[in-house]
Amino acid sequence: MVLPVKTTPTAGQAFKKFLPLFDRVLVERVAAEKVTKGGIMLPEKSQGKVLQATVVAVGPGNRVKNGDIHPVNVKVGETVLLPEYGGTKVVLDDKDYYLFRDGDILGKYTA
Repeated sequence: MVLPVKTTPTAGQAFKKFLPLFDRVLVERVAAEKVTKGGIMLPEKSQGKVLQATVVAVGPGNRVKNGDIHPVNVKVGETVLLPEYGGTKVVLDDKDYYLFRDGDILGKYTA
């Protein structure tokens, strides 16, 4: 017996052209700061990799052994902490997005 999968209402409303499957999360990395607080311009090599990102779309979740769906831990619009390496680069509308598994995301920032 196959049960219908319920998607969260936010999954796909914020980003209609691409909807991740299972426990995948589509994020947009925050732009690196090019100028310090003191006004010094940083060269590209010394900026480092940005580990913060904003969640753009989420999948419905992962199916567990008993058939239930384990929902994704983040929601559209939240700011998350990413690992330094990993993720799959996706280019949509000439913008770079990254696809991560829910378990690969290190944490989320709270207000």
